[in-house]
Amino acid sequence: MKIRISFGDRDLAATLEDNPSARDFATPLPLRDLSIDDYANNEKISYLPRRLTEDGSGPFGDERPGDLCYYAPWGNLAFFYAGYRWSRGLIRLGRIDGGFEPLRTRGKFPLRIEPLS
Repeated sequence: MKIRISFGDRDLAATLEDNPSARDFATPLPLRDLSIDDYANNEKISYLPRRLTEDGSGPFGDERPGDLCYYAPWGNLAFFYAGYRWSRGLIRLGRIDGGFEPLRTRGKFPLRIEPLS
């Protein structure tokens, strides 16, 4: 499934993984009442209105900027724009298609996530 991620005047497209957490994430789309903010100098985060299933979670490889993940212990999305390493509780939901440079824009913004037709 392809999704659109919009914040400020920026739009990104992403492709979701085929795993239980990504399918659970896609179920309530569109999401319009979220915010996105900076965290740890390598990601932006956004808290979801509900927790996602953790079925099928576990270590994954090939971590890289542009990954869209769910951090189960806090119930938040993580949009990585710089290097990171897998940690317990992190589930890859998908990857940003093309460039992820807009994620480097500092600040807190309203966030919308919706399916792409």
